[in-house]
Amino acid sequence: MTAEPIRVQVARVLHAVTQGASLDTALAQYISGADREQPFARALCYSSLRQGWSNAALLARLSARAPKPLIAALLRAALSELRFLATPDHAVLAQSVAAARILDSAAAGFVNAILRRFLRERVSLEAGLNDDLQARLEHPRWLIEQFAKDWPDDVDRLCAAGNRAAPMWLRVDARSGSRDAFQAELADLGIASTAAQAPYGLLLAQAVAVERLPGFAQGRVSVQDASAQWVVEALAAQPGQRVLDACAAPGGKTAALAERVADLQLIAMDFAGARMARLHDTLARCRVAAQVLLADAAQPSTWWDGQPFDRILIDAPCTGTGVIRRHPDIKHLRRASDVAKLAAQQARLLDALWPMLARGGRLTYATCSVLATENQAQIEGFLQRTPLARALPLRLPGFLPAGSGYQILSGVGEQDGFFYASLQRLD
Repeated sequence: MTAEPIRVQVARVLHAVTQGASLDTALAQYISGADREQPFARALCYSSLRQGWSNAALLARLSARAPKPLIAALLRAALSELRFLATPDHAVLAQSVAAARILDSAAAGFVNAILRRFLRERVSLEAGLNDDLQARLEHPRWLIEQFAKDWPDDVDRLCAAGNRAAPMWLRVDARSGSRDAFQAELADLGIASTAAQAPYGLLLAQAVAVERLPGFAQGRVSVQDASAQWVVEALAAQPGQRVLDACAAPGGKTAALAERVADLQLIAMDFAGARMARLHDTLARCRVAAQVLLADAAQPSTWWDGQPFDRILIDAPCTGTGVIRRHPDIKHLRRASDVAKLAAQQARLLDALWPMLARGGRLTYATCSVLATENQAQIEGFLQRTPLARALPLRLPGFLPAGSGYQILSGVGEQDGFFYASLQRLD
């Protein structure tokens, strides 16, 4: 079967996201065709979602009537392509009109007229976006307001970070050689990188396909943001300890722990069955061993054997507001009501797992969120209802004290937004 034209596929992806599908799911479902076309299709999808609010505002100004959903998605993609990608204007117009004929033949003339009007009036239309808060910051109003409440001096910076493409970070497995040696190998291949404060992190000057990374298939290196690599320091596990990674899939933090700390009795657990294959694949590629469990960590009666853990990691389900630059669909899929629901789930995990911690043991709570409700407020609430829990100091470069935990904001040091808190059991 012949693949549909790329812009038809992109319109279907964007429409699926508006209907609640994740970007990864929609890309897997709709993007096909020649390998050389797929990177462009993905880039256009990401750009369209990053600039979703300004494109929607422009479309509202360009047309007095709302187009049908698939045509609206096509037009938002075309506007993003005209504004932010290098495609010649005439090619965008021609290909978008051709795509409209496939999606809804009656809309081809409408698409042509809208895009030509945008090109004629572009300067004034884009200047008018400054008066629209959501269009200017490219985030939903509820999230802008939440940023303003939690980080009043950093709203513009947080939104700008979320609107940029994320860089590519690597974590070098020191069992296979030093970071400096691996960096030299990259340089020999023409891949420029910078050593990070994270002990085994490298920041690439430009993203590359993982197949170009020496020894990737053998686990010598993994793709992981530097802020997530600090999990090893935050957990401070010691050789031979019994360690639970309670929300482990897809396995990056589990592997980082096992690579850095010898002889761990490591249990990697997750509740999402669809993600378990990736967890197994990650552990196998990275050549690390762990007992893998498919279970709900918040229901220990279904899986716990009664043996306490020296260390527990809760990389908790969260809004993902610290990784919007990697997942721009978060801005479109999350709702204000999700924050309270996720906070309740996080609290259940903390309360359920704390009794499994050995005396003197350490529980580390982590999120890829920048929202106080999920982070410092969550930990303060836990400490208030858990008298024998004590927050431990952490030394994490770039992180700010945030209540009894530590927060790095999105984009600081080119890292994702992330939060850590480490709690010791005193009884």
